[in-house]
Amino acid sequence: MSTLIVPGSRPDEEGKVLCVTPESAGWRYVGFDVYALPKGQTLKRQTGDQEVCIVLLTGIAHVTTGRAAWESIGQRMNVFEKIPPYSVYVPPGDFYEVEAVTDVELAVCLAPGKGTYPARLIPPADVGVEERGAGNIERRIHNILPEQQPADSLLVVEVFTPEGHWSSYPPHKHDQDNLPHESHLEETYYYKIHPGHGFAVQRVYTDDRSLDETLIVHSGDAVLVPKGYHPVSAPPGYDVYYLNVMAGPVRTWKFRNDPAHEWVMASKQAGR
Repeated sequence: MSTLIVPGSRPDEEGKVLCVTPESAGWRYVGFDVYALPKGQTLKRQTGDQEVCIVLLTGIAHVTTGRAAWESIGQRMNVFEKIPPYSVYVPPGDFYEVEAVTDVELAVCLAPGKGTYPARLIPPADVGVEERGAGNIERRIHNILPEQQPADSLLVVEVFTPEGHWSSYPPHKHDQDNLPHESHLEETYYYKIHPGHGFAVQRVYTDDRSLDETLIVHSGDAVLVPKGYHPVSAPPGYDVYYLNVMAGPVRTWKFRNDPAHEWVMASKQAGR
């Protein structure tokens, strides 16, 4: 298996099913954990020097931090309901406690923090929803923690790619600290597939092809994108969901399309 794929596993005693740290990924900024908590189980963590965005992928939970608490948040029982999630932002130097009211799957997105902003709830009404692309590169976007919303490092978004469509397309990259043209952002993709026995295809490649891998990913897998272009394909018959977490030295998303394929977007839009 490619070292860019981090497979999910059975829950440990705390419910953790997947873990990415800067050390395990070989980079500096992004951490990412997924927990599957049965009804009644509680997870408690200190944030340390990290800021955290907890995304309730599925289920209902009570969430408590050092200065705020929210009761029975969450509404979707399956990500493919395609309704925006509830999320909670927690600053460094704080803690969070999640108590599962129903069975819960939650993602914990981490990056270096400065303590600039207090803990807050990000309800579905605050999640920007957009349809991006056209034709068979059209997909649905939920902007959970975009750069227009306050955070020190984290950028968090989820994407729904219909069967037979491509996303993160035209292929783009954000691996150069070259603002205002391109920002350097590490990125993780966390996948769900419907029906669950299906798969998605992701390619990760650089201009010089020193990195050039084509990956077969399954529900519950994560993919690491340390650099390069990273398009995704949803095979016929299978809808694909992924949660993206990005962070880098500057909190802005400035990307560069692969010039060999940039023409595709204009062609699709003209054909509408």
